[in-house]
Amino acid sequence: MQERIAVVTGAAGGMGQAIVAQLVADGLRVAALDIDATGLSALAGKHGQPVVPVTADLTDATAIAEAFAQIDAQLGGVDALVNNAGTCLMSDFPEIPADEFERQMAINFTSAFHCCQEAVKRMLTREGVKKIVNISSNGAYNFDVFDPPHYRASKAAMDTLTKDLARRYAREKICANSIAPAMTETPLFGVVSQEVLDAAIAQMPHGRAMRPEEVAAWVGFLISPAGDISSGNVIVLNQGRDVR
Repeated sequence: MQERIAVVTGAAGGMGQAIVAQLVADGLRVAALDIDATGLSALAGKHGQPVVPVTADLTDATAIAEAFAQIDAQLGGVDALVNNAGTCLMSDFPEIPADEFERQMAINFTSAFHCCQEAVKRMLTREGVKKIVNISSNGAYNFDVFDPPHYRASKAAMDTLTKDLARRYAREKICANSIAPAMTETPLFGVVSQEVLDAAIAQMPHGRAMRPEEVAAWVGFLISPAGDISSGNVIVLNQGRDVR
């Protein structure tokens, strides 16, 4: 049986670290991609041989292609891709600068698009069911929360890509799903004021934000054999907040 190889983007961040830990615990080898070389080094030091750090600027399509070539050389293939890299830039409409809009889309959506291109090429030669998991956001669907429109648009675009790839590659046994979490404890908490943060958490039915390891467990489930029959779905994680 071939060793299963996963690629996780934004691996040095709070959510990325939790996803890497989950997949390592599940027995996968993980190519950890991030622009933060120091953070990747610490991550690899924590997990050892199962984690291969790959430093890359994910807003650069050429750098992404080079990163996947490095993965080929060191690991030999790709069975799963987790597009986790992302941020929330907080200028509000209509005063969003053009360069901020472009950067928001580049980090959250364009990076995922190019990583999917590179991963799918390699998945087509792998055995079994392959997995793409895109980390979206509840903000793409709940318009009561504070998220700015360019952030929402970047995540909605990611979910459309998820559905396209799920339909396009179903016969090739490539499953693509999005996970759309609501408030989750990550460094992104630092981009909003305490007042806004408190108000958002107060809307959560459990009275708390979710934890990265809780979201990571869903990633692990989708990448496991139990997730083989799920594809084309946007899985909303919000403690039931938006049930109508």
